Amino acid sequence: MLTGIYMSFKHLTEFFIRNWGAAPAAGWDNYRFALDFNGAIGRQLLQSFWITCAFTVLTVGLSWLLGTGAAVLMQDPFRGRGLLRTYFLVPYALPAYTAAITWEFMFQRDTGLVNTLLVHDLHLFKTAPFWLIGGNSFWALLITAVWRTWPFAFLVVTAGLQNIPGDLYEAAALDGAGTWQRIRSITLPQLRSVNQVLVLVLFLWNFNDFNTPFTLFGNVPPPQANLISVQIYDTSFQNWNFGSGSAMSVLLLLFLLLVTAVYLLLTNRRGKSDA
Repeated sequence: MLTGIYMSFKHLTEFFIRNWGAAPAAGWDNYRFALDFNGAIGRQLLQSFWITCAFTVLTVGLSWLLGTGAAVLMQDPFRGRGLLRTYFLVPYALPAYTAAITWEFMFQRDTGLVNTLLVHDLHLFKTAPFWLIGGNSFWALLITAVWRTWPFAFLVVTAGLQNIPGDLYEAAALDGAGTWQRIRSITLPQLRSVNQVLVLVLFLWNFNDFNTPFTLFGNVPPPQANLISVQIYDTSFQNWNFGSGSAMSVLLLLFLLLVTAVYLLLTNRRGKSDA
């Protein structure tokens, strides 16, 4: 981290790779370029920032919703529950590159499973859409990320459900509470502390996601799926501007620290007020 901060104050390009110390000092220039949203570097960084925000919010929300829903459905014992839980965890157990490459093949326009299902089986499209280029690339990235992360939410919520006393559900059932009423009045409140940590971890995990877009689209992703992590990589290793790339990384770190601090402050205050 200290090396990255040091590099952010240097005009470090490919000409100084072998001798970082010889790179001329940049002062705050790299930060000014990154935050100048009228310039090319700042404009691209801002665009990738908003795309990353939308991607993260949707991925976290959908992953939490799917994970919580599946965990609640798996709460009561039934035949084959253990096997089904194991199947649910397969996407999370797979290496990131394996999961992304699998979806890359399935999103192929002419031979992919997705278009075969949507066009030939369900007849939802007349012609096969492109998923790895253009506007649909964002949705391809989102689907892949949710598929990878929702089992983690399922695992965490399942563990949290084990700590909820069964007496609460029995008392609610005697009072005539329905399924949704029990979930709303017992399950979700009891899972609040678990969900606070889960949402934060999912946010940090997805906001920094590099493996998924890089594996799906390569080092030049479509503009609609250009996450900030890939933008920093492109600035550093494609444009050979390591100083600007380091400044972007430092700014990203500061943003994530700020969001984390505000989130923890708000959740702690809410917890104290509820107590």
